[in-house]
Amino acid sequence: MPEQTTLILLKPDAVSKSLCGEVLKRFEGEGFRVRGLKMLQLTDELLKEHYAHIVERPFFPDVVQFMKSAPVVALALSGEEVIPRVRDLLGPTDSRKADKGTIRGDFGEDSMINVVHASDSPEAAAAELKRFFKDGEIFAY
Repeated sequence: MPEQTTLILLKPDAVSKSLCGEVLKRFEGEGFRVRGLKMLQLTDELLKEHYAHIVERPFFPDVVQFMKSAPVVALALSGEEVIPRVRDLLGPTDSRKADKGTIRGDFGEDSMINVVHASDSPEAAAAELKRFFKDGEIFAY
């Protein structure tokens, strides 16, 4: 199985509810490795780039407000088939539809306040990792 690296954002609700350690524990419990980790406050510019696919949607200002409401924790997470496996651990985007035992099912509230963003493809992961991590901030070990 191929080794992949993906971007994970622990969203403002994960930070404000002190869920970062629990979510990270679940990822590491699956054998994934943290290769980069940092906390940051998102800017309008970064959010417009990251959410370019929804910037024209009427709910985009709500997304910006929520994503700026507290810092986020960005992770570069690696492992075999990490992208689909992380998405399975998370459950559906809408936490109300997520099964208990998934991260969103256990901790999320709805489709925006859902604890974690995760890249949905290798192409998205490559672009998102470059967006959130500078050269030298993702480590091989």
